[in-house]
Amino acid sequence: MDRAFILEFLRQLAAHNHKAWMDEHRADYQRARAEFTAFISQMLKELQDMEPGLRGLTPADVMYRLHKNDRSQRDPETYKRHMSAGLKQGGRLSPWAGYFVALEPGGESYVGAGRWEPEPQQLARIRQEIHYNAPAFHAVREAPDFLQHFPASLDRSDALKTAPKGYNRHDPDIEWLRLKRFFVWQPFSDAEVLRPDFARRVLTAWRAAQPFVHFLNEAVK
Repeated sequence: MDRAFILEFLRQLAAHNHKAWMDEHRADYQRARAEFTAFISQMLKELQDMEPGLRGLTPADVMYRLHKNDRSQRDPETYKRHMSAGLKQGGRLSPWAGYFVALEPGGESYVGAGRWEPEPQQLARIRQEIHYNAPAFHAVREAPDFLQHFPASLDRSDALKTAPKGYNRHDPDIEWLRLKRFFVWQPFSDAEVLRPDFARRVLTAWRAAQPFVHFLNEAVK
């Protein structure tokens, strides 16, 4: 599959992000989409071997649209700058934690895992599970294989400034209880995306994140 073509198409799209350009380059979009679909088909097949709950899903079930659904009046761009997929039970829009991959030129590609923004009820259950079962949570996030692939650990960019309701601000796990996102990712340069072993590296990262994904999904059941 031609990942170089995907990156080049997205690079051009970023420079001409409007419908008129897309209409003129519809054939290029369809080719790039087909290349990305082939990549996701391969990754989904590989991932289903270790995640039986994903069996039966197709690339169409897990791939996100290129067209933006949530544009604000201040957003002049019609399309996303990346092609991405969320491989999780029930498909990309399901509430479960899962596995993610995005291709975007300029070193913005990444492989990720977890739950980006859990609904309030889900978030409460995840916090409760961390509070009740802290040793299991720390064992997952401190696992050497997990840290090798996701050295930045969990995303803390949007954490609460104080303790969530019902928790003591002096709780030893307050750093983690304040999180509103339970997500990890590993960036890839364009050169890494084009390497022959890129698909294997994505799958290896997902395998390392599997205990983390399972911890989150058990918490919200």
